[in-house]
Amino acid sequence: MELDIRKILVPIDFSDYSKNSLKYAASFANKFSAEIILIYVVEPVIYPPDFSMGQIAIPSVNAEWDLKAKEQLEKLGKQEIPESIKVSIIIKTGKPFLEIIDTAAEENIDLIIISTHGHSGVEHILFGSTAEKVVRKAPCPVLTLREPVKGFMFKEEMKKA
Repeated sequence: MELDIRKILVPIDFSDYSKNSLKYAASFANKFSAEIILIYVVEPVIYPPDFSMGQIAIPSVNAEWDLKAKEQLEKLGKQEIPESIKVSIIIKTGKPFLEIIDTAAEENIDLIIISTHGHSGVEHILFGSTAEKVVRKAPCPVLTLREPVKGFMFKEEMKKA
């Protein structure tokens, strides 16, 4: 059986961890001539409940976040991904792990490359891990990256070596 990877989904939250997973994905995409799809999930802005109306999401604030996220993803893509690799951008609103899983199914993704932030202890117990939930429920293989990535040097590290 030959490995056929055409579409790679890379969740981005603009942390250094996710930026490094993008660099790794670019190398991977280059080897397989695959497309990279960047996804950023905006968690909805919900104001404290008003007892008469319940919780309310404010769409105009979310639309502003969507535009800003799209601009930042385009900039990041230009910085980290060679021009020879096709890049698409998806912005969604909702729970990150659910939107990542749904997008993987909708876009017929072959591989998800996601960073783990390495939370431990109480923080992990309280919040869980988006990467962990994606691994458990994704409709395709998931490659998780934890810092440092063995066998992979980023440009900055190459300059030091």
